[in-house]
Amino acid sequence: MKEIRDNARKLMAPFCKVCPVCNGKACVGQVPGMGGLGSGSSFSNNFKALEKVCFNMRLIHDVVEPDTTVSVLGKKLALPVLAAPIGGVSFNMGGGVSEEDYALAIVNGCKAKGTIGCIGDGVPDFIYQAGYAAITQADGHGIPFIKPWEDVEFNQKLEWAKATGTDIIGMDIDAAGLITLRKMGRPVSPKPLEKLTDMISSIGMKFILKGVMTPDEAELAVSAGADAIVVSNHGGRVLDYTPGSADVLEAIADKVKGKITIFADGGVRSGADVLKLIALGADAVMIGRPFSIAAVGGLQQGVETYLDTLLMELKQAMVLTGSASVATVDKNIVFRQES
Repeated sequence: MKEIRDNARKLMAPFCKVCPVCNGKACVGQVPGMGGLGSGSSFSNNFKALEKVCFNMRLIHDVVEPDTTVSVLGKKLALPVLAAPIGGVSFNMGGGVSEEDYALAIVNGCKAKGTIGCIGDGVPDFIYQAGYAAITQADGHGIPFIKPWEDVEFNQKLEWAKATGTDIIGMDIDAAGLITLRKMGRPVSPKPLEKLTDMISSIGMKFILKGVMTPDEAELAVSAGADAIVVSNHGGRVLDYTPGSADVLEAIADKVKGKITIFADGGVRSGADVLKLIALGADAVMIGRPFSIAAVGGLQQGVETYLDTLLMELKQAMVLTGSASVATVDKNIVFRQES
């Protein structure tokens, strides 16, 4: 991983410094780029929220080889981690690798290690085209996310996404405030409940709604017919001064756990962080920036190496908290420090 990160640091400069601790301090306001919007508080709040969560260490037990597998949306994963949908290599990551090579690294690297890579959307069109091509090449093994475009563009991209062979689609509704897209004549917008319900019912495949940060909207997602939500503030890149995902996850899980699959992202840097979010109520976790660094720094091998590292860290944290399987993890393994 050191070699991969060192290479990524060269290729991503000055868009990402690949800091020893990815907490958003060195890239405040760098959007485009890898930073957080405005003051960077939403990015840093993701990191701080997870940092406050500590483990209750337990060692009088018989857990030696914990079961890290999980089943979500009909898919069995080797570990409860998916690569979050991110695109725009040329203007967010320095352009050291092509959009096509980046998408292939994410999709194929995740597939090789028994999990799933998600693909982002955006403008210019080559962002989603590269992602769809990678999923098609992987025989549909990947999840395309579509921004909350207005009808014509959303429906067209939906058809292209279906043609990849995937059976899961996502919408990052947390991109609904990107005014720059509207100025470019490519408007995105929030979706009223009735509209969202109609969209989901017409899709004909499993649907993930990304960008849920309150219990009431989690319940609305259930009402609309979504199969899964992602508790996410879009990596702190769309709205300043939001709480961290880990700060709101438990309340959301208390409302909808068992009614809908719950993913969470934001500030996850290690296998231990993955375990924290599982304990707070997530069924699985999405990771963004670290996957980007791994893909730019080492392409598919970089992604595979990062997943191997996460798996090792997750197993270690599970052994040291007496967690026999991801499926049985609960909030009793965590101790939260008050700030």
